Amino acid sequence: MKKILTLVVLVATLFSIAANGQEQKALKKVYNEQINPLEQIDQAILQAQKEGKFVICQVGGNWCPWCLRFADFITTDSTINSVIEQNFVYIHANYHPRKAGEVGKALMKRLNNAGRFGFPVLVVLDENGQIIHIQDTGLLEEDKSYNQKKVLSFFQNWTPKAVRGE
Repeated sequence: MKKILTLVVLVATLFSIAANGQEQKALKKVYNEQINPLEQIDQAILQAQKEGKFVICQVGGNWCPWCLRFADFITTDSTINSVIEQNFVYIHANYHPRKAGEVGKALMKRLNNAGRFGFPVLVVLDENGQIIHIQDTGLLEEDKSYNQKKVLSFFQNWTPKAVRGE
């Protein structure tokens, strides 16, 4: 009887591991590990100045399932995606806490150690590159995804017009 129970637990565990691996593989990898995230931010700021937008840095990496889930969530929800497209230059700033190196340390310094909130973390920069908000995305989670109302509210509350009171 113990052997059968052990076998059932082992099979269930293997299915669970396989399902988690397939979920992460199915999500698009959005972080470019080959580019310097500091230069990426500088380019986004220049673009934001030209377009009258703010910058949102989604800091994390392809190693992070929640980072990929968030990226998928905001691109598949048309309402959220529309708010982002109209108001933000949105970038995925690659960072791995265990492989940070000098660039990673400089990124965390520039973003006021945003990684202290976990990953992904969202950093809102105004058109001059000043940090105006750091968002812990754990507060936006719901089950194994994100809460649509909370995420939409976050983006709406940090648009240039909302911040300026227009």
